[in-house]
Amino acid sequence: MKRSLLIILTFLLVVPFSQGQLWKMRRWEFEAGIGPSLFFGDIGGFSRNKNLLGFRDLTYLQTRFDINASLRYRLARKLNARVNLSGGMLHATDIRGSNEGRAMEATTTFFEAALMGEYYFIKNKAETSYLFLRGRARRPLVTLLKSLDFYAFTGIGGLQYSVKPNDALETRGYEKGGITAVIPGGIGTTLIYNPNINFGLELGARYTFTDFLDGYTSQFSEANDVYYFLNFVVTYKLKSGPHGLPRLRR
Repeated sequence: MKRSLLIILTFLLVVPFSQGQLWKMRRWEFEAGIGPSLFFGDIGGFSRNKNLLGFRDLTYLQTRFDINASLRYRLARKLNARVNLSGGMLHATDIRGSNEGRAMEATTTFFEAALMGEYYFIKNKAETSYLFLRGRARRPLVTLLKSLDFYAFTGIGGLQYSVKPNDALETRGYEKGGITAVIPGGIGTTLIYNPNINFGLELGARYTFTDFLDGYTSQFSEANDVYYFLNFVVTYKLKSGPHGLPRLRR
């Protein structure tokens, strides 16, 4: 009788612990994303007294696209380290703004590399299920919604950029490009679709240490340039090998 109770007690203690460690079997993740980029510089936009909370600056004319790729390592169940590479274009134009008479326009191409930390303030329960990890769990809609993660991230990075002006901007004089530090930050959500693949949406901002990302600054400028990404992302989880390194073969 005592032996049976000991076995039951051991089972009740070990199983929850082992299920809580299942995420360690896939500590490495590769992620790719694409989406619109939105730029807030000194070209374009409305003045503050004509632009409540900045919503009038959210226009298609100021929008371009970016692509990115990331390699993520899970330090703990709710904490990740991530190396992120992004590239794309930013656009600024005086059309539809408070300075249409200047008629300046700039297109900026960029490459960004950043090291980030992610904290998951809401974490799914699916990855702690052995049946889910083996691909045997049923996925009705309610269960699917319980497979959502929500996280916040920040870090430090570097940006290399090049500016292409229109005639009006070139006549005034402009900075052709350069290298600057950036501070990324934002939030995201992830759907744990199956043991190997996640889908997600991420909104990220970048504060830069330059006011010439569009090649131009003015005497009325009060802050450095800022740009945003809204990316749809797909994540592929790599199985961990015996020494903790990613195992590329299935």
